[in-house]
Order: sequence, then structure tokens, then C-alpha cells
Amino acid sequence: MLRRAVITGLGVVSPNGIGKAAFCRAILDGKSGVKPITRFDTSELPTKIAGEIQDFNELDWIDALDRKHVSRAVPLAIAASTEALADAGIDAQKLSLDQKREIGVVLGTGGGAYDFTDHQYELYYAGKVKQVSLFTIPSGTMGTMASEISMKFGFRGLSHIITTGCTSSTDALAYAFRQVQLGVLPVMLVGGTDAPLAFGIMKGFALLKIMTDSWNHTPERGSRPFNLDRDGFVIAEGSWMFVVEEYEHARARGAPIYAEIAGYGSTCEAFHRVRLEECGEEPARAIQIAMREAGISAGNVQYVNLHGTSTQLNDRIETRALKLALNGHAYKVPMSALKSQIGHPQGACGAAGVAATLIAMKHRQLPPTINLEKPDPDCDLDYVPDAGRKIEIEHAVCNCIAFGSKNSALVLRKI
Repeated sequence: MLRRAVITGLGVVSPNGIGKAAFCRAILDGKSGVKPITRFDTSELPTKIAGEIQDFNELDWIDALDRKHVSRAVPLAIAASTEALADAGIDAQKLSLDQKREIGVVLGTGGGAYDFTDHQYELYYAGKVKQVSLFTIPSGTMGTMASEISMKFGFRGLSHIITTGCTSSTDALAYAFRQVQLGVLPVMLVGGTDAPLAFGIMKGFALLKIMTDSWNHTPERGSRPFNLDRDGFVIAEGSWMFVVEEYEHARARGAPIYAEIAGYGSTCEAFHRVRLEECGEEPARAIQIAMREAGISAGNVQYVNLHGTSTQLNDRIETRALKLALNGHAYKVPMSALKSQIGHPQGACGAAGVAATLIAMKHRQLPPTINLEKPDPDCDLDYVPDAGRKIEIEHAVCNCIAFGSKNSALVLRKI
């Protein structure tokens, strides 16, 4: 018999708010977290803005020696995980060994520890060090990022990384959902973390010409999903972590419940390394698979959290996919793009969207899509422009699209 999986804890480190409460206020008010980059010299880059978290003290979460051996993503993930566990009422220090063996860790990430590797080779080729760090290879495998979280809290269940590009954390949540649903583990610490603000990554995206370079002087306006003059995404960093738990297990210990993960769908267009197939059929099918597992039809969906990257092609195709997935109901259901506020945190974006959706469900208010001043005629759905909106949500769809023709969607159900 399949078990029900519910979300009982949420932790956030975001460009527009550190901590769940600050993130909640920011997204419902439509506060941008996009700023000029301060972490490295951008003079040789066309894009000089990002969703950079500038007031986060890494050493509050990891000691100075350990920080020398890991990516920035690790303290971000530990901070968000600490809050998620506390939010769920789980104190790792008070758990027995057997209880710790029943908690798994799954982390979704796109770039993983690339910032650490990038920095090590920068030091080496600049002649500042004679050899790179001993931990360059372990850090570069990315799987050690999940291990760092497991070791921090002593959790001895599975410890896995999911890396499928921009769908990474959506797929990680689905992986945790399946573990709980199948009775493998009763509790999973899961989410998405990325720290892609590194010169090498930004140089690579600049070559692809998919990052905006038009808004360096007004960064808060740079991420413009579905707007006619959008010209690329704004890269971002952050961590959004959750406790996913078996429903009866959560009830037995009196845990708070945000929502149930009711369905998941994933497809591949098998089309191109970076370009989406314009018909939108496969992202639509991923949404339909998720709805079918949840046992709902298009008319049961009250909200869609969009991928909404602010690139010309992606926004247009996602709009087309939603019309295919939801038929005429696509014009009736409100949707919003969180990336308009925080930028694009790569593999963590799906988790960010789920966090925003949980907040919308709890507070009965939708986060707006900001900077939507003149909608693209091909993007003609209700993207909740400018200001939030009061609404009751029973079912929501969280949509993600990734390089390599990957598509993933989750359906959340309010309990």
C-alpha cells in the first residue's frame, strides 16, 4: 500500500530574504533580490548583476577550516536545513541512532560545487598556490554536498544528490516523495541548493547568450519573465530545504503540515542539448502525468508556479505547454514566476518554487510576477502581474524545465 508524503518543515536562504519569515514577506510583497555582483570582478563580463545573497555569514554555519574545503553551497544548505528541521519540530541532537537511521538526505543541485573548483584552479593558474586543494576532487563529485548535510546532523539514511539541470530540486523532491510513498524511509530532508556565482559559470552562460545584459544599472528590473523586452535570465544562488514525511508518522508526533505531495511527472523531449522543442508537448505531458497521479483534472488546479526564466524562447514555450496541459482552464488559473523576484538559482529553482507555493497556500495569497510591464502577445495567460492576490489553493502545480530537454512537475495538495 502506498503511503502519503507530506511537507512538515521549510527552511530558506534566498537573495530576497534569509529565513522563512523574511522570504515570505519578500515574495508576497514582490521584493526583488537582484543586485550588482560584489563577490568578484565583473569588468570582463557583459552581465554584472545576480540574485546574490550579500548578508549571509557562512561562518555562522560552518567553521573557518571546513569552509576552506567546500563550496559556498554547503553552508547555504546547512543553514536552510537547520531551519527546516526546527520548523518540523525535529531536534537532531535528541534523536537516537535508530531514529537517525530513518532519516535520509536528498539534495538537488545544478552547478554543485563548481565555485570551489573554479576558485582552486584560478589560484593555481594565477601562480598563487603550488597545488590545488586536496578536496578539489571530493568536492567536485557533488555527492559530498549531501554527505556534508548528513554528517552535520548525523542522519544515516540514504544520502543522495540529484543533478538534472534546472529540474534538479523538483526531481529531488520527487525522489524523496517516492522513498516515503514506498515505505523505504519515514522522513527525508530534501531540497535544492546552488551557488553558481563564479566567473567561469557566468562566462559560459555569456557565450550561450541567455543571460540579460541590459539591466546592469537597474538590477531589480533585470528579471522580466513574459515581458515583451525580456532578453535573458539573471543568475542566482540560494537554498530551499524541506522535511518530507510519511503522513501518519507526522500526525503521530503532532508535526505541522504544509501540504501533501500528490503527484509527479517527468518527461524528456530528446531534442537538443540546450534548446527547447517549440511545440511544448513534453512539458505539457509532464504536468498531465503529475495531475493524473494526483487524481485531479485541469479544473482542480487553482495555481501554477512557473519556471519563467525570462528568456524569449522558454517563456513562450512554457506558456504554450500550459495551454496544452490545462486546455481552456489555462486562461482561468493564476500563475506566477518567482524568478522575477530572485533570479534563476539553477538547480535549486524548483525547490524555490515549491517554497513559494507552500507560502501561498498557507497565507492564501499569491506572489506576484514583477517587472511584467508590457506582456509578450505570445504570453497571454494570467501571470499575476505587479501585486499579490488573495486566493484559496487546494491544488497547485509547480513546473520546471531544464537543459537536455528535461521537464518535471509536482502537484501539491493542501491538507
